[in-house]
Amino acid sequence: MASVPEGLLDEGVWFRVEESGTASAVRRAAERLAAALDMPENRVADLAIVAAEAAGNLVKHADQGTVLVRTVRTAEQAGVELIVIDSGPGMADVQRAIGDGHSTAGTLGIGLGAISRQASRWDLHSVPGRGTVLAVQVWPDGLPEPNWAAGLTRPLTGETVSGDGYAIREVDGRRQLLLCDGLGHGGLAAAATHEAVRAFRKAPAVPPAQVVEALHRALGHTRGAALAVAEPDPSAGVIRYAGLGNISGTVLAPDGGRRGMVSMPGIAGHQRRQVREYDYPLAPGAVVLMHTDGVVDRWNAADYPGLLTHAPEVIAATVLRDAGVRRDDAGVLVARLS
Repeated sequence: MASVPEGLLDEGVWFRVEESGTASAVRRAAERLAAALDMPENRVADLAIVAAEAAGNLVKHADQGTVLVRTVRTAEQAGVELIVIDSGPGMADVQRAIGDGHSTAGTLGIGLGAISRQASRWDLHSVPGRGTVLAVQVWPDGLPEPNWAAGLTRPLTGETVSGDGYAIREVDGRRQLLLCDGLGHGGLAAAATHEAVRAFRKAPAVPPAQVVEALHRALGHTRGAALAVAEPDPSAGVIRYAGLGNISGTVLAPDGGRRGMVSMPGIAGHQRRQVREYDYPLAPGAVVLMHTDGVVDRWNAADYPGLLTHAPEVIAATVLRDAGVRRDDAGVLVARLS
């Protein structure tokens, strides 16, 4: 496990959890990942408890439960994150469910209480009748600042790799987001996206349109991709956005307003018109949501009370669960700007 390239570690592994055997596989995968990251033994043990309880709760209570096990990183350290998603009955009173002794299925309700004690950070959102999303992180030492942005990708059913990908960077005072959808699916689509991510991370600190131009040049030897780059600037009250192809971007305002952002027609690496950059208003507390065409646009934030106040990874997982389609790779990228 330790010899696995860093990028593959960070992409993580999805598990569909419907029986106790798969729940055990989630725990073992989390332990192996923590060992590969050289986490201290006591934190590996804490992670094992978290993973066992989280996956076990899916077996007991949930419907269509899935878990993503992946690496999370800062410049100083690496930890393990579990994204736990279900379409089960949901919870009307999350705080009560967290308390030991409460259960919705006739069993001891110790799972969420144990998770909250052992985890470095956790966040949960649940809607009765729609299901629950839990994001939990275990870090080796200390507690980093919360993520300002996070993404999730899921491959087409039957594929082992996703052609969708994302990257987040802060360079010379600019915060920028990339969401990419390699043409088609499978290994060649994933290769195009990996090249876009590599080029994005190395690109100079320039506005989004210039970054998109650089990515267009970098993808010439691949099958190409749809992609978009966003640069939120809360101090100026705007978000700058440039894209090529079918990437959807939306600004979700705290008052319920919704503003779409425009990408130009084209295929990065092959066909493009002039890349154009647009500025959109960005109110304090707004959420920026970007997704590939493996996610439908019918998702409505009003159906998820309080969701936009949660961590970006919880928002992304909720959208992926309810608006992602299984006949295509799917990717969601969220920035929450308080």
